[in-house]
Amino acid sequence: MRDFDRINVGFLADASTALQDVLSRLAQEVVLDAGDVLFRHGDTGDSLYAIRSGALEFSVISVGGRKLSLDVMHEGAIFGEIAFFDPGPRTATVTALEPSRLWVVSSEDILGAMRENPELGIEMLRLAGQRMRWMGHQLSEQVFQPLAARLAGKVLHLTVHDDHATPMLSLSKSELAEFAGASREAVSKILSGWGRSGYVESTRGGLRVLDRQALEELSKEFES
Repeated sequence: MRDFDRINVGFLADASTALQDVLSRLAQEVVLDAGDVLFRHGDTGDSLYAIRSGALEFSVISVGGRKLSLDVMHEGAIFGEIAFFDPGPRTATVTALEPSRLWVVSSEDILGAMRENPELGIEMLRLAGQRMRWMGHQLSEQVFQPLAARLAGKVLHLTVHDDHATPMLSLSKSELAEFAGASREAVSKILSGWGRSGYVESTRGGLRVLDRQALEELSKEFES
């Protein structure tokens, strides 16, 4: 890819000149349709990806066969750095939720660029540090937060890119349960209570957030 347009959101908004240069010179474009799988948990990985447009879901399958959705990433996000630092199996399955365009750079090309410009190594360490903090936060949520607080946090996170006054989350209760690591029944019960309180509204297309501040307060509640 030679035609590089700067992205001013996500990690790429603050990307160093070194990383911008690598993308401009070395990245290839990958185009995905909704439902396409970029790679699966356990696949061998040797590339770094940046999202140019669209939305990608990151998920794993438990030993018992239940799907757990970890995150949704949007324009400006970078992923795949774990395989770059420690070549081996991918740690999650990545699926396009909507038509998406990505940049991909091989680890070999990045290593070559790092030899030419050590500044890029600093950038990669910053990326790894952000990912470690995110993983620590995910673990803390699963272990210490009650389901209602965890669910509120997930709803807020999944609608952060929607700047409408009442953002819409186009996920079913089953899909939302996958993000919260809970059963559909438990999630449905909480959403019903939130609906009566005027925090959210269930629609045929998913869930509409009516009171973001109330959900923010709920997301901060921890079990004593």
